[in-house]
Amino acid sequence: MALAADRDGGRGPLTTPCARKSLHGLSGGSGESYRAGMAQRSASIATFVDYGGIDAVRVEQVPRPEPGPGEVLVQVVASGVSHMDAYVREGRFRDAVPLELPAREGVSFAGIVRAVGEDVRGVSVHDEVLGHDPAHGAHATHVVVEPGALIRRPARMEWEVAGALYLVGLTAYRLIQSLRLTPDDTVVVSAAAGGVGHLECQLARLAGARVVGIAGAENHDYLRSIGVKPVAYGEDLAEAVRTAAAGRPLTAMLDNYGRYEDLAAELGIAPSRLSSTDARRDTEVELYLAGPDRRLAEELRDVAELVAEWNIRVLVSGYYPFTALHRALADLDARHSRGVVVVGMDPTAAPGQYLREKMRTRHETSSR
Repeated sequence: MALAADRDGGRGPLTTPCARKSLHGLSGGSGESYRAGMAQRSASIATFVDYGGIDAVRVEQVPRPEPGPGEVLVQVVASGVSHMDAYVREGRFRDAVPLELPAREGVSFAGIVRAVGEDVRGVSVHDEVLGHDPAHGAHATHVVVEPGALIRRPARMEWEVAGALYLVGLTAYRLIQSLRLTPDDTVVVSAAAGGVGHLECQLARLAGARVVGIAGAENHDYLRSIGVKPVAYGEDLAEAVRTAAAGRPLTAMLDNYGRYEDLAAELGIAPSRLSSTDARRDTEVELYLAGPDRRLAEELRDVAELVAEWNIRVLVSGYYPFTALHRALADLDARHSRGVVVVGMDPTAAPGQYLREKMRTRHETSSR
């Protein structure tokens, strides 16, 4: 990826002190109650017996899995909650992502290797890793995967960021790569404060492009903080985008909101430089279905380095313990969070660690 930017020693991912305390010490130092559970022979998993909404999800106790030859057991520390997980559970992608019911849920995770099977090379017990579960069971206390589905967690990366990185990070990375941005580009990003959108904005900026972000007014201060010119949804959107571009030609668009093909045409953006909602869904489905893959691991390392070393800030706006999984799913389903939502497996953590970073609707604000 052609990245025209300097390391600036920025703040890094936006997290709260209480969340850092609850997650950072899990491999040593603190998190005693969580580590005490490592000797248990049971595991908790999120599962559903039929297609449906949040109410279809159940958390069950099962025997702790053991790795077979060529596999590793990872104790999950954090796992990202994504719209893709919900769409698959709801049956929206039955043709693309067929399920054998009952099924499990979750693809992105980070954790600590607790056991390795025979013939495993390059991964050891106690390694801190992040990656994806090709069996789609990452919303769990333990997963068994092949080493090719994992990379090392960078020491400077928060656990909650690592747990969400695979799906949102690689989706944003691949879509940005497809546009081959340069400093001559001015890019429009819709749903710019969302999980994928806020990373697209920052990656586009890192490539040297100027970015106009379409988002609700309550997200505009956040977008300005990451170097984006914000524009609100509403009438005369094309004119508002042109005004934000300050006379520069608009050369590319990443449409996370959907239905903006006509807007792109009105702005003079060539169809070849429109990354549509369909392109995003195709990318997410491909990543969701991916098995262990060397190229995929290399891409994920690239993304992890950008986050850990180049001041790409993954905004975690909702953090919930696994015991509050349904609250996390509802948070995402209501689309009230900017950035990403994560579940952590430390049962001592309080729900909603990041609520001060949450986007609030007028109703929520007035009802407090």
